[in-house]
Amino acid sequence: MNTYALITGASRGIGRAIAERLAHEGYTVIINYHSNTAAAEETKAVIEAAGGKAELLPFDVADGNAIEAALNQWDAAHEGEHISVLVNNAGIRRDGLMVFMNEEDWHDVMRTTTEGLYYTTHHVLSGMLRARKGRIINIASISGVSGLPGQTNYSAAKAALIGATKALSKEVAARKVTVNAVAPGFIATDMTADLDEAELKKTIPAGRFGKPEEVAALVAFLCSDEAAYITGQVINIAGGMG
Repeated sequence: MNTYALITGASRGIGRAIAERLAHEGYTVIINYHSNTAAAEETKAVIEAAGGKAELLPFDVADGNAIEAALNQWDAAHEGEHISVLVNNAGIRRDGLMVFMNEEDWHDVMRTTTEGLYYTTHHVLSGMLRARKGRIINIASISGVSGLPGQTNYSAAKAALIGATKALSKEVAARKVTVNAVAPGFIATDMTADLDEAELKKTIPAGRFGKPEEVAALVAFLCSDEAAYITGQVINIAGGMG
């Protein structure tokens, strides 16, 4: 029987690195994406070329109805199986000073993180509880830990993710389901391509941006049996920031 890991926003960046790493660890990876079909198919092809297993599952994490429809469809096609690992990774940035921020930029960032967290987790959690084993890893951000100027919306969304992580971990620990958050700092992906890397590196004690593969390695550990006693934690992977 396959062991399934669902990663939201897995077609690129950190999500893609996590998908590739978990496939390497033996999971059948469910690649969620919204609209970039070509990138999702490329991620799937890379995984399969390396001998792994992957499926595509498109839905918009900001749309609760779309999430429910997609996951119900997955359940119907996988009778008797369940998702053992959930990585809530999908997120967007709409940076700007609060005084100039419009409602759309606030709500879009909040909705993508918090709606995705609620609907996706709510759906897959029952299968984990029945199996008495599961791993939920929420990809937060150093922005949600310490706050970053120009990211009040993003900081608020990721801080909400952290609070939910701590609360949910206490609800499900007795059923051997762990819930942890990973808080990356500046990671070299297309999401940070518009940032001034040379200037920002001066603020990072390690003196460099992180790699998506480094985040993926931490997630893989938290999914492992060795991490069974780690829950409710927020682990910074930020080169000393935070």
